[in-house]
Amino acid sequence: MQETLEVKDLCKTFKAKAGDVTAVDKVSFEARKGEVTVIVGPSGSGKTTLLYLIGSLESPDGGEINTFGENIAASGADLIRYRRRRVGFVFQFFNLISALTTLENVMLPMDIQAVPVSEQRSTAVRLLDKMGIDARLQKAKANRISGGEKQRVAIARAMANDPDIILADEPTGNLDSATGRVVVDILVRLAREDNKCVVIVTHDEGILEVADHSFHMMDGKLTLQ
Repeated sequence: MQETLEVKDLCKTFKAKAGDVTAVDKVSFEARKGEVTVIVGPSGSGKTTLLYLIGSLESPDGGEINTFGENIAASGADLIRYRRRRVGFVFQFFNLISALTTLENVMLPMDIQAVPVSEQRSTAVRLLDKMGIDARLQKAKANRISGGEKQRVAIARAMANDPDIILADEPTGNLDSATGRVVVDILVRLAREDNKCVVIVTHDEGILEVADHSFHMMDGKLTLQ
């Protein structure tokens, strides 16, 4: 299997009352497994839309998204399978289900894939342990833990189906600087130790120091940092 995520001439325009807005304007870049790619830019620059296109949460108007040899922007691509098996999302606002325990949140993606419950549980425990979420916190409801703990649970959930790609949208945006550093270090370890292709979009230029490759995004256009 190829080791590269390759985006070519990707475009996305949204219609608005004031006129069409080009959120992603002929963007091209590559990201590799085992490496961290950071895209930095202000709010409204198009970086979240770009991430959603790569993760197939949005559909592009043009261009290619070649994920290790498969163009998922092509008609006929199995996008449901791609989202569930190949991509893990980490969101700024965590997107955990408050009524579930942290363990149940991590088990949920595997449940959707009809993984046996015993395997769901053992995998979730292993991932949460790896993230520093102990047995006590694994039993806690998601709304009863701190922001940093929520983000570590969210990363464990993103890893539940062992995806090739981790897409992190402002992963430190709701965290203090020390907790944010812990989260960034975890994402770096996923790339280095677990051979994941990690793409982080952020307004925080401090994250650039961990990047193998970095880009700047402004008004839908991407340039080398």
